[in-house]
Amino acid sequence: MGIRFVFALHNHQPVGNFDGVFESAYQDSYAPFLELLEGYPEIPISLHTSGCLMEWLVEHKPEYVERLKRFVARGQIEIMGGGFYEPILPMIPPEDRVGQIRSYTEYLEKLFKTRVRGMWVPERVWEQNLVSDIAAAGIEYTVLDDYHFKQAGLEEDRLFGYYLSEDNGRLIRIFPGSERMRYLVPFRNPEETIAYFGEMAGRNPDAVIVFADDGEKFGSWPETHKHCYDDGWLRRFLDALRQAHSWVKFCTFAQAFDETPPAGKIYLPDCSYREMTEWALPVPKVTAYQHLMHDLEHDHRLPEIKRFLRGGYWRNFKIKYPEIQEMYGRMLQISRRLQEIEDGEWRMEDGGRKKQDGASRSKDRGRGALAILDPRSSDLNPQACARQELYRAQCNCPWWHGAFGGLYLPHLRNAAYHHLILAENALLGIGPDAPSKARSSAESDEDDWDLDGHKEVCLHNDRLAAFFKPDRGGCLYELDLRVIAHNLLATLSRRPEAYHETIRRHAEGGQHGQGAQSIHDRVVFKQAGLERLLQYDPYPRKSLIDHFYEPAQTLEDLTVLKETELGDFVTNPYECTLSKKGSMIRATFRRAGQAAGAPVRIQKTVSLTPGADTLDISYQLENLPKDRPLHFAVEFNFAGMAAGADDRYFYHDAQARAGQLQSLQNLTKADRIGLVDEWLGLDVSLVLSKPGGIWAYPIQTVSQSEGGFELVHQSTAVLPHWHVEADANGCWEANIQLNLDVSRAENRRTGSFNPEPTATA
Repeated sequence: MGIRFVFALHNHQPVGNFDGVFESAYQDSYAPFLELLEGYPEIPISLHTSGCLMEWLVEHKPEYVERLKRFVARGQIEIMGGGFYEPILPMIPPEDRVGQIRSYTEYLEKLFKTRVRGMWVPERVWEQNLVSDIAAAGIEYTVLDDYHFKQAGLEEDRLFGYYLSEDNGRLIRIFPGSERMRYLVPFRNPEETIAYFGEMAGRNPDAVIVFADDGEKFGSWPETHKHCYDDGWLRRFLDALRQAHSWVKFCTFAQAFDETPPAGKIYLPDCSYREMTEWALPVPKVTAYQHLMHDLEHDHRLPEIKRFLRGGYWRNFKIKYPEIQEMYGRMLQISRRLQEIEDGEWRMEDGGRKKQDGASRSKDRGRGALAILDPRSSDLNPQACARQELYRAQCNCPWWHGAFGGLYLPHLRNAAYHHLILAENALLGIGPDAPSKARSSAESDEDDWDLDGHKEVCLHNDRLAAFFKPDRGGCLYELDLRVIAHNLLATLSRRPEAYHETIRRHAEGGQHGQGAQSIHDRVVFKQAGLERLLQYDPYPRKSLIDHFYEPAQTLEDLTVLKETELGDFVTNPYECTLSKKGSMIRATFRRAGQAAGAPVRIQKTVSLTPGADTLDISYQLENLPKDRPLHFAVEFNFAGMAAGADDRYFYHDAQARAGQLQSLQNLTKADRIGLVDEWLGLDVSLVLSKPGGIWAYPIQTVSQSEGGFELVHQSTAVLPHWHVEADANGCWEANIQLNLDVSRAENRRTGSFNPEPTATA
């Protein structure tokens, strides 16, 4: 019969991406690819479209979906399933894995009237125990990179057919996708691909060659629309395939699976595609790995050496970026709460597990397999709503960082928290459309939510949830505004990245990538002077961070990280006690430490009352030196309030609009400052009982995305500060009100006001 070629595409846009990005990807890639493919009916493809993107297409581009249905009906396109909202599968609980996969299978089968047999593994992040969950979800086969197979010890000439893989007695089949094909298509001449096919046919006439990669390579990646369509690369490629039709059989995964026997059996190591394993390494190791590869570039032994080289482990992104660990902890907290509620609806009866109304369910289906056949339905019960929002929050893009913006893109982090908070709201009966079953009270909880071995503290009512870390300066690290489902502390600290050395090397010459290239090879600067903005935070950018500075410290010092920290309170542990006074709940944090060479005690108390949109914060400094004042500051960071837009601005007593949120603010003898985000409908203000100075400045990262290196606004730092002098008892006191006014959002909600947010860097 000759060799077989499987042409598989994965199309994806993340939850929370701007509508304009969806539209651009559609116009540049998804639509023109399908239009061109229609002229080549003899060339089938296997197509995976993530659920987040499919929902958008169903709503905004029904004509595209109808065209897809025609392709499916005539057998030219195989629809691939996967996790509904494209989660990294090892990152989420097993029940959620099965639920996400089953839910999307049901959705796709209803939409396209076809059987879904195979699935896409997001970012090809693999652990062997996934076999059990994938099989339990009803999937027969999937595709990973040949890199996974090489790490298991397979030789190159054995990477051209699918393999059986087993876990706990369950089987699935796994195809190896060719890394060489990923770099040939669409960046090299089509003739090189045909030559590669010829080479493989001579060595293994029954080979199944798989190209499986991002569909955005065909138009959405920089320069690729011109390359693929205007310059005709994709038409030439399809023409070349057509001409090889006599000796290459074009098929889908399903056809290859049905027509060929397995090449063997294999157990694959924890892995992803090669580049992802590099990105997961600590920064010094990434740099060392890259230097090693450069040194060996012309060594004839390199192909053999690479077989034994491994990068990092995907889960260590949670170590590399603690912000991911925080998000992960919240996701697990809500998933487990939902599991407990759902498990409470089932009981053992007559020796079998049955619903309380007597209806049974399959054990294999598992928790989380509730069908989401219409994700836009308003008829879902609270648990189903919560599960849908939880699944959306698990979309993988803000949970890692590599050549794409990922974690560094605030709108993607904000989206993850947005859906987590909506999930929690649904479970608590909080929201404009839900009958409120949440008690009108303020409560506290303690648990190790971020899984670092130390307990965190949460104060919450039906409006706010405030999370604190006693072991790290008693800081406020998450602040959820339930009404608008927004975490005001979805911050990101500035830290070294391996590609910062690339910026330093290339910036002076202003070198730019030319033509269509792999994302991994581009060097493009979206702003000038980025090398001058590389700076790294010595502590996590959160709120209620207690500083002691030099007396003459200035705002300018802070903006370039030249401040001198004279205290030891920023990240050291505080003792914490919880108490109640009437209906008010309090968390009190205490620490005895050093400030400017003097022993000082800090006590800060945060209070929350039922139904309030305000945190009341009181500071007591004790044992202050009486011979000199100390320069004391309390740092707040506010995230998700965009910079560079006129409808996001500061205000204070002297000025109703004092500048956009990336502007510098240096107030003296002030008792108030506010930040407004009109799009969010949010007004955040700090009101001080004792006037002092107030500094504000932007926290901006220099990061990498598919478009190039860019400056991204992550949060706005606001620091009230005082030159404190001891009273007769060696003490000083002040109160801060943190007001979180969402009345704008509440007032316009009845009008369904939802404009497109302004995308800013």
